[in-house]
Amino acid sequence: MLFALPLFPALAGLAIWAAGDGGRRRLGAMAAGAAAVTLLLAVLATAQGWTAGHDWGAGLVLRLALTPLSAAVAVTVPAVAVAVLVFAAAHEEARGLARLLGLMLVFCGAMLLAVTAADLLTLLIAWEVMGFCSWALIGHRWRDRANPASGRYAFVATRLGDLGLFLAVMATWAGAGTLEFAALGRLDGPALSLAAFGILVAAAAKAGQGPFAPWLFRAMDGPAPVSALLHAATMVAAGAYLLARLHPWLAPVPGWSGATLALGLVTALAGGAVAVMQGHAKRLLAGSTSAQLGLMFVAVGAGYPGIAVAHLVAHAAFKAPLFLAAGIAGRAAGSYDLGRMGYQRTLPWVAALTAPAALALAAVPPMGAAWTKEQIVAAASHASLWSGVGVAVAGALSAAYAARFWWLAFGPRGAEPETRPRRAEIAALGALSLGCVALGALWLAPVRATLRFAPLDAGAAEMALSLGLVGCGVLAGLTLARRGASPPPVAADWLGLPALIQHGIVAPFERAARGAARLDDTVLDAIPRGAARGARGLARGGRAVWGAMQIDRGGIDAAVWRIAEATRGLARLGGGHGEALADGLPEGTARIAGQGGADARRLQTGLSHHYYAMFVIGTALAILLLIGGLV
Repeated sequence: MLFALPLFPALAGLAIWAAGDGGRRRLGAMAAGAAAVTLLLAVLATAQGWTAGHDWGAGLVLRLALTPLSAAVAVTVPAVAVAVLVFAAAHEEARGLARLLGLMLVFCGAMLLAVTAADLLTLLIAWEVMGFCSWALIGHRWRDRANPASGRYAFVATRLGDLGLFLAVMATWAGAGTLEFAALGRLDGPALSLAAFGILVAAAAKAGQGPFAPWLFRAMDGPAPVSALLHAATMVAAGAYLLARLHPWLAPVPGWSGATLALGLVTALAGGAVAVMQGHAKRLLAGSTSAQLGLMFVAVGAGYPGIAVAHLVAHAAFKAPLFLAAGIAGRAAGSYDLGRMGYQRTLPWVAALTAPAALALAAVPPMGAAWTKEQIVAAASHASLWSGVGVAVAGALSAAYAARFWWLAFGPRGAEPETRPRRAEIAALGALSLGCVALGALWLAPVRATLRFAPLDAGAAEMALSLGLVGCGVLAGLTLARRGASPPPVAADWLGLPALIQHGIVAPFERAARGAARLDDTVLDAIPRGAARGARGLARGGRAVWGAMQIDRGGIDAAVWRIAEATRGLARLGGGHGEALADGLPEGTARIAGQGGADARRLQTGLSHHYYAMFVIGTALAILLLIGGLV
């Protein structure tokens, strides 16, 4: 029964896509209705404890289950998606709208499959579908050539990290003979380390942590609703969720918790610094996503996965409305340049509805995100004093970029909008902001008593330090916004990390590929070409020798004459069929090799959708073989 939870939105999305474009209201109602039904299914699955399993054959079993942590995320995904889909139907261009809404629903289905997965194979399937959907959604406006390029960049960056998950799958299967999550607890030695750190790499890539962070900026070329769904409730959040879900089996691995905490803390600080310096509205929010996901990694590394998931839910509640507000402001300004905005007087409703989300991002009490952030400070402090201080500083940076974003985008500068939002856009923004405010109930003791994890009691000193830094961050953000100083472009672009990746990894790899191509052309291809030339030379030499042989039959006796006739016959045979055979073998080999190389080059088009087509065809054939019991 639990399979209905991820399959329903995916199938509904494909149906909407297949139906084609139509009226905004009809498409919006269909998409939002599908998300609402998915939300109802998530609530029922949580209340009734649904589980599911499918024996695929050859020892492969797909398992779905809900835990308290996964149930919270399973409800969050469709709850956010309802509002985002309503906004998308009203905000985006009518051309291609059915494809956009349909893919967003498939995206939600893939995330729900990852959330409910109870084994690594099911997780891997969901992981790959999310990667495909992110590529297609980022490049949705494909007529602008920059957008498909950004989609490919994000696809390749996350696929690179996905190799870690493939490594974990292989290590688990080799070490335990099964792929259920509990099998991780039966691993030991190198197999356990490979699985644990492979999962960490895969999660870091999806969540934009450390060296994988730059892909989040490139993903901002996608539509604003896509950014809202990607950052609030689907793929980016999947990285932090995965570590929290598998924490019981991964935490005992030597060095894993420390590496997770360190990676998250460094990313939280670096992402916060980059966001403070950003002048592009959506990229500022992308940097903040990387930083907030870093805080969740810190909570998992410190040993508190429940706190990480609580902050994940709070993050979804405030990040989705912030991206939707950025979409409204960006269209009103004709650009995402924060220097061209300032709509408090001209778009007062949007400014007012964005304020609660900005306060939650800044972790200002009594917003619910402030409580979850303070819980992360307490969790990090339990790990070490310096970790707690680092998280408090990251919180100050959060307050600075949140204040700077709201003031520049919706401050009282009196900018005139080029367009005004539709009512459905404001309604969706208002619904998400209301949910953000409702999470403030987490400060109430009776509400905290209902949580499935034990909250931490923060010390008075660390609470005072954290809240004091939040106040300093708000003042610093407002000061920077009023001064309007532009940071160096390299510093704002992930502190120069993309340039380092380009010159240190991409460029050397491209040079190596060009060198390999030259080696193939000059050395490897020379072997069959040389063989063909040699065979042709031998054939020509044989013909020349035969032409020079002039035998006088009259003076030779019959025996010698018969020998000459036999020799002549052999020569004719060699000059005809032999020559064809001698020339045909090397020349045919050369043609076959050349044709094979040409066919191989046709496969290497560099177009992601060609690779996915081959992947889908191969997967379908493998499924048919498995179902038929042929493998």
